[in-house]
Amino acid sequence: MPIPQLNVYRHDRESRALLTLAGEIDTDTAPLVRESLEHCLRDGIRTIDIDLTAVAFCDCRGLNTFLHASQQTTAAGGSLQLHHPRPLVARLVELTDSGFLLRGPPLGHLLAPLQGRLLPTAPASPRRPAPIMPALSGGVL
Repeated sequence: MPIPQLNVYRHDRESRALLTLAGEIDTDTAPLVRESLEHCLRDGIRTIDIDLTAVAFCDCRGLNTFLHASQQTTAAGGSLQLHHPRPLVARLVELTDSGFLLRGPPLGHLLAPLQGRLLPTAPASPRRPAPIMPALSGGVL
């Protein structure tokens, strides 16, 4: 099995944790992210901040992992927020109406560099919640 192309760094301060992710979040690495987030909750962490500055790519499986972790954290009385996504990751979040995961200003400033390079989106239509797929457990670095 190839080594996942993602590093996870965790820094705790009381009941708050900062997870800094570096690399790509996809089918191979999403289980590592999920296990890291579940480990935070098991350790009593209730506020989870995820720094995406060094994440070059995140697919739907990665986003699904964040959505699942957000539900779990909320159920435990806490919160989960994504910080500093690159424009393509911000676009994925916007297209899936998952902006509640982001902290900070609206996504417009993140998407400006992509103008003209993305396909136009269809007018907004009522959306049904997408089912959350379970992820496999993975090891934590």
